[in-house]
Amino acid sequence: MSSCVKPLVKSNEPPIVLLHGFDSSCLEWRYGYPLLEEAGFETWAVDILGWGFSDLENLPPCDVVSKRNHFYQFWKSYIRRPMILIGPSLGSAVAIDFAVNYPEAVEKLILIDASVYAEGTGNLATLPRSVAYAGVYLLKSLPLRLYANYLTFTNMSLGTILDGTNVGRLHCLLPWWDDATVDFMTSGGYKIAPLIRKVKQKTLIIWGANDRIVSNKLAVQLHCELPNAILRQIPDCGHIPHLERPDSTVKLIVEFIKTEKKKLSRCVSQVSQVSS
Repeated sequence: MSSCVKPLVKSNEPPIVLLHGFDSSCLEWRYGYPLLEEAGFETWAVDILGWGFSDLENLPPCDVVSKRNHFYQFWKSYIRRPMILIGPSLGSAVAIDFAVNYPEAVEKLILIDASVYAEGTGNLATLPRSVAYAGVYLLKSLPLRLYANYLTFTNMSLGTILDGTNVGRLHCLLPWWDDATVDFMTSGGYKIAPLIRKVKQKTLIIWGANDRIVSNKLAVQLHCELPNAILRQIPDCGHIPHLERPDSTVKLIVEFIKTEKKKLSRCVSQVSQVSS
């Protein structure tokens, strides 16, 4: 039931694990993933249960708890050591939920244009299933996806937006996508605002300065509520920086990881000096 992009590069350092946003897939990282591998990081891109290209022929539940448990089993089976977990958009909610429930599995968090203050799926959770299926049919329609991509990006050509739309809806063509999406919608979705202050990991927040999906004001709020976080903005960039400005996004990720590693090395060195 797990689809992912496995790393070509193996490392003794904590691996980077890339999640994706709502109703997306690991292909969301098609520009950023190669840059992270070129920088020498062991990198995984994982499809969240119910989205992406996982084989769901047996139609498992796709609520929040099932998504969390599935990801934990994936981590326990394949990664097996603390990771640097990166979540964009709703993937930030997935990352926070996971980091709070399994802190031993996450060394650091990186949240990109985080959608973490929504009250789950709201009124969609109370819809009759027949109406929910009609809504899901609309969700994968080409016109709606095109409009969503238009809102998502800044100063992108129509050809690029159309390409992103086609790639972004590929997984919607799988036969179980409708059932998995309706199951998530009617389950209530992610409501993780109360968990934000419980995050123990050092966190980098990355935000596109021109995000029209999630307000920059929420970036500041998130920065204030997370116990140990730094905030960096990418100018002239919309809601998905790793697609629109992959070079800038990866640069911020690499700088954050290397800076924290240097700090840790200095602390270890100071402790060794005191001990001797």
